[in-house]
Amino acid sequence: MSKDLVFHIQRFSIHDGPGIRTTVFLKGCAMQCFWCHNPEGRHPYRELQYYASRCIACGECVRVCPSNAHELVQGVHTFLRDRCTTHGACVDVCCSGALEMNGREMSAEEVLDEILQDKPFYDNSGGGVTLSGGEPGLSAKFSKDILSRCKEEGVATAIETCGYCSAEALKTLIPVTDLFMMDLKLMTPERHAEATGNSNERILENARMLAGTDRPLIFRTPIVPSVNDLTEEFTGIVGFIHELMALRHAQGSTASITYELLAFHKLGSDKYLSLGMEYTASHIEPPTKEVMQNLLAIARDAGVAARIR
Repeated sequence: MSKDLVFHIQRFSIHDGPGIRTTVFLKGCAMQCFWCHNPEGRHPYRELQYYASRCIACGECVRVCPSNAHELVQGVHTFLRDRCTTHGACVDVCCSGALEMNGREMSAEEVLDEILQDKPFYDNSGGGVTLSGGEPGLSAKFSKDILSRCKEEGVATAIETCGYCSAEALKTLIPVTDLFMMDLKLMTPERHAEATGNSNERILENARMLAGTDRPLIFRTPIVPSVNDLTEEFTGIVGFIHELMALRHAQGSTASITYELLAFHKLGSDKYLSLGMEYTASHIEPPTKEVMQNLLAIARDAGVAARIR
């Protein structure tokens, strides 16, 4: 069985697909969305997170770190990230939770063991497992191994994808995935590149490819003020979804295509600081309820089955 890096397994999740689910977050994503609330999933390697506000300056990390990445001077602790080798001894002795290791190597069987602990809840609620990230499409073999074993155990499967991965990777996952959830952030390639670090041609191609399958498909847009809450940008997204709905209908498929609007929030801002990253979305405020309702009305008026999540 293959192995890869997992940065979190969230049990009893109700926001990552229908029913009660276990969401497995994989490390590694080619996108650099400046508002991302899971920055710890961006890099495909282990990272040490340091939460300065939790530190009690006990000095235990200084004592055990083999690379001298921690210093304690006059009662003040400093983490020297450029020296860190993610050895992990400091995490083991940190009693205040100021240090956390982001990313652990797991086998598909180890992940499955955790997933199956809650199988009765999936069965009773219509839930299952969701692979998220990061980007599951960048770890296609690992993702397929997990999903294949879940299908063998009778667990419903889903994937959350940004769409920025190879079409071949996604195609290998279609036979073992019951539901795809895919982000559509912007339609203008230049604006998409400015906001996320990549153009969207590949994403749109993958969206068309998935629309041509018989798998239920949920498109999602994180509504970020000044980025994609503008009417012309939003109507472009809605128009594209409607186009894919027509494509699927013309092929005779009855599988659903629906749309979810997600309001931007700042709940992940502390994670950026803990990873030594700059949080450049600090100046943006969450969209108002009025804005969200107006966008929802635009989507529904265009014939797209939409909801605010």
